[in-house]
Amino acid sequence: MRLLGNILWHFPFFGFVSAIYTFLFGLLLTALIIPAPIGFGLIQLSKFLLAPYSYEMVSKDDLNITQNPVWEAYSFLIMLFYIPFGIIFAIIAAVQAGGLFLSIVGIPIAIPIIKSLGTFLNPVGKVCVPVGVGQAVQDEKIRREVDRYMK
Repeated sequence: MRLLGNILWHFPFFGFVSAIYTFLFGLLLTALIIPAPIGFGLIQLSKFLLAPYSYEMVSKDDLNITQNPVWEAYSFLIMLFYIPFGIIFAIIAAVQAGGLFLSIVGIPIAIPIIKSLGTFLNPVGKVCVPVGVGQAVQDEKIRREVDRYMK
């Protein structure tokens, strides 16, 4: 089913175009050095957009990936400048998803766009992982929350 979703995403709906534009924009931001944290996140988003039914976007914090504190602080400052652009990109993606919901065939194609809205809004610190890893991260979050209430 995932393979069928990825095929529908690419060929009738040109999902690869979104992946290419996102990758090129991320590459440009990374090359400019100052907005590199945003560029790295957008490159991860482009990987997700290449096969959206086989991957998920997960926060590095959820994966327990430790980062340099200076890099985290710098990323936070750059993210503050990116927020207005992120809101615009998220609105454009939401309008695109809304348009896809107008047809029955477009509904499954709108799902990856909706899943990527948070990453369009804040790409810093996000990683593209296989669906199984994303589900394991979600299960771990649920287990921690249950443990918190059970104490």
